Formats: sequence, C-alpha cells, structure tokens
Amino acid sequence: MLDEKLLHLVQCPISGQTLQISSPAVIVELNEKIAQGLVRDASDQLVESALDQGLTTADGARLYPVRGGIPTLIADAAIELDPGTVG
Repeated sequence: MLDEKLLHLVQCPISGQTLQISSPAVIVELNEKIAQGLVRDASDQLVESALDQGLTTADGARLYPVRGGIPTLIADAAIELDPGTVG
C-alpha cells in the first residue's frame, strides 16, 4: 500500500501535475481490461501485469502503475485514461 503522506514528493514526469491515489473502481476496471489484453502504456507496450494501485494525474488524463507498493513514475509506463474516467 502506497503511503499517502509521500504523495507531495512525487509528480507526473510528463506534465508536472500532482498525483493522487486512483480510486479502487478505476483499478478494477483497468485490471479487467489488462486481463483481456486491451491496455497499452505510453510506449505502446501491452500491459500484462495487474495493478495493485495507481497514481492518477490531477486532470485524470493518465495513470502510473503501482505494484507491490512501488510506483512506476516513468513516462513510458503511463497509461492514458479514457475521458470521463474518474481518477
């Protein structure tokens, strides 16, 4: 589990926006799509591993995976979210 107290130390490497812990509903939805082979990251690689959590940009445009409590804050690992997805 990611420590919420540390969120003020990290930001989106693409836009510099603040990040927030993604809602469980978004993680469930993404994990279902990952299982179906429907999710690609910013480098156009198929995301094959389920997410434990995610960090969503303030505008809700992208999510950074968190697995084993460790966020992957690499631009190429970002997952673009559909418009209207709640972070």
